[in-house]
Amino acid sequence: MKAVVLEAADKPLVCKEVEKPTLAPGEVLVHIKAAALNRRDYWITIGRYAGIKYPSILGSDGAGIVTEVGSEEDNGWLNKEVIINPSNNFGPSDDYQGADFKILGLPDDGTFAEYVKTRVEYLHAKPAHLNWEQAAALPLAGLTAYRALFTKARAKKGDTVLISGVGAGTGTFALQWAVAAGCKVFVTSGSAAKIERARQMGASAGVNYKAQDWADQLKLMAHGFDIIVDSALGSGFAKFPDLCNPGGRIVIFGATTGDIPHLDGRKFFWKQLQLLGTTMGTKDDFTAMLNFVNQHKIVPVVDETFDLKDAQKAVEKMGNSSQFGKIVLLNL
Repeated sequence: MKAVVLEAADKPLVCKEVEKPTLAPGEVLVHIKAAALNRRDYWITIGRYAGIKYPSILGSDGAGIVTEVGSEEDNGWLNKEVIINPSNNFGPSDDYQGADFKILGLPDDGTFAEYVKTRVEYLHAKPAHLNWEQAAALPLAGLTAYRALFTKARAKKGDTVLISGVGAGTGTFALQWAVAAGCKVFVTSGSAAKIERARQMGASAGVNYKAQDWADQLKLMAHGFDIIVDSALGSGFAKFPDLCNPGGRIVIFGATTGDIPHLDGRKFFWKQLQLLGTTMGTKDDFTAMLNFVNQHKIVPVVDETFDLKDAQKAVEKMGNSSQFGKIVLLNL
């Protein structure tokens, strides 16, 4: 089969022939129609991720058709159109991932290939209103944003929400989830075009985080936030406690611009704020996310598609952070 292979940290991705996976009982083989990139894939390609092994087939997001099953009891999935939950072995607690938790695409071979194997428990029916590239865009970023907003931050209709760094996959999904839930949403971005795109998708307003007074602008616009969703951290994070309403929740799931700076703890206990960390999500989170997508007929935002053989170009685009929404590889 064809697969996109990372052979070493100093080499670009290459599309080459590799062996098709063999199945054990409880596993299925999915013929991938589309696979989406995540920031995780980019970090792996530049050697800045834990547990990298070579060679590797990356890719956590995929949608396709089940072509083989490892045991007869799983025959009901044959020829079904599916998406794959990449959050594997989350663990016995719904509050945090266990020691055996792993994400599809490292250490196990992922979706940047003609075929991928996964366990039957991680299969879900592809939402009927989505095409292949839209469905493939959904799993990792959609799940991460859904758990952050609803499981962790307990978002509800009427809440005022700030999405930091809209335009990335997770930020774009967080915007879509919050708008669909009836929240009043504000965004930040370094791009005026991305802020305008977010406004067209239902955000009330946004500010450019490169402006020195970005936090003051938000305070005037929104008067305070019940929920802040952030995946950047860095120096700007210090402004968030001031922007929160009493009882506000700050949810984090990334650190693309650095660590959490010095914070005034008095603001946290006096305003009774919560700082919540999250990673991926449980099986129940994934099922709830899909139900939400189907209920509201949400369509993931796809920025650009590339042929599977052009995966290196897709990764380079992600490295430039120019996209709004997801970058998808097609294998139609």
